[in-house]
Amino acid sequence: MSNVNFYKKYGKWQARIRWTDSVGKRHSKSKNGFPTKATANTWAIDEQANLSNGLKIDSSITFSAYYHDWYEKYKEPQLSFAAKYWYINVDDRIKKEFKNVRMRNITRSYYQRFINKYAKDHSPESVRKTNGIIRSCVKSAILDGYIIKDFTERISLGGNKDKKLKVEYLNIKEIKALLKEAKNINRSHLYTSRYMIITAIYTGMRLSEIQALTWNDIDWMHQTITINKSWDARHHKFKPTKNASSNRTIKVNQDLLQILSELRSRTNSNLVFTCWFGTVPTTDAVNNCLHKILSDLDIHRKNFHFHSLRHSHVALLLADGIDIYAISKRLGHNNIATTSNIYAYLIDEYKDKLNNQVLDALDDLTKENKA
Repeated sequence: MSNVNFYKKYGKWQARIRWTDSVGKRHSKSKNGFPTKATANTWAIDEQANLSNGLKIDSSITFSAYYHDWYEKYKEPQLSFAAKYWYINVDDRIKKEFKNVRMRNITRSYYQRFINKYAKDHSPESVRKTNGIIRSCVKSAILDGYIIKDFTERISLGGNKDKKLKVEYLNIKEIKALLKEAKNINRSHLYTSRYMIITAIYTGMRLSEIQALTWNDIDWMHQTITINKSWDARHHKFKPTKNASSNRTIKVNQDLLQILSELRSRTNSNLVFTCWFGTVPTTDAVNNCLHKILSDLDIHRKNFHFHSLRHSHVALLLADGIDIYAISKRLGHNNIATTSNIYAYLIDEYKDKLNNQVLDALDDLTKENKA
């Protein structure tokens, strides 16, 4: 319950709201300068409504302060070193653009102006990630009672397409050449980067998932690999997968299992991929190996790195007519829309082939009906 008192001072009206919270602590909030008692009462009614909706109307917390506290309390402990970069970057951006603006004073239009400004010099992907991080923070602020409405709702994102990192991917012939060279008979079990490249092409697994693979995750009889963890390269330990949908079991071919079996006797570690130092190869190590193989093949592609092998895996599957839904599940995506958005260029490339398959199926149906 709350009560309101009105005062008149120097010809202007003032309203003061007093209330007691759920733990018995007393609070008050006041505002003056109203020309009439009616306008003061309107303000008081609005604030009481906000109070009834659980809003902390006496809070003066700024957007920057709330974000920083939210990041340290809810996000930092569970983020990888690479992921922290994005959150820290957003923290710096909020401090710069919003300065001392209170959380409850930010409107959709205010936030849209911020996004528009950011989008001028950043890629669509950067804008999307930045907005996604801020949106999670805003939803937390709503739960904590600092604001009522989500000011990131239905925001137009955009972005500068010229700022987008352009990766030159391999064609099917080049992917097969890379796989053949990685499987070269001269490969050594002491240097497991080649084995990791082969695994990525055959499975589409993320690097951190491959780094975390243990012998217990491989079912030799049923030809499957279970992905239920990833590797924290900074702290050299296991961590959860990217999200719940990343936990999955995928079918693998016998050739991959045969190649991986070469590593079983060379170490006492339960980890599949450890080098002769007894450590898991780093991102730099596997990328150096990948670029060396490509260079030996006289294949040169701008910004092509280990994660790009995930795209290569999708290209191979699409080229063989595999359904996009099955590919999405295999990659561990949240939904098929994510897969379609990321690999739209590949889907378009094989659209004609898929359309021809549809026409062939319909023609076969027509022939059966005539028969």
